[in-house]
Amino acid sequence: MLIATAVFAVAAAALHVFIWYLESFAWTTARARAVFGTSASEAEATRELAYNQGFYNLFLAMIAVAGVVAAGLSHHGVGLALILAGTGAMLAAALVLAATSPDKLSAAAKQGAAPLVAVVLAIVAVLT
Repeated sequence: MLIATAVFAVAAAALHVFIWYLESFAWTTARARAVFGTSASEAEATRELAYNQGFYNLFLAMIAVAGVVAAGLSHHGVGLALILAGTGAMLAAALVLAATSPDKLSAAAKQGAAPLVAVVLAIVAVLT
């Protein structure tokens, strides 16, 4: 169960590292604007906010990966706690996106799928 949890936590972290890159470094590019559905002027006006938000995504990824590393070093309780903290926050952010921006349900589902599976598997691992 722990290996499956780690796989989904790493997948969630990888997506959030990509989001960090898009928000913090590529925000005004055509690719990032297409992903987030912003115009050039909107991207420029929100560049500072996106840069900051991108780092939130990076830090969540780092927490999840730290949990995977800890679990891999046989610190299973600490590892699972960190995995739950990182992926739980990722899942919560996806739920907020879905609740507040119904037009972005597809993005919320993509953002939240791997964290959801990681959270469920981590809870099962803790309970068994």
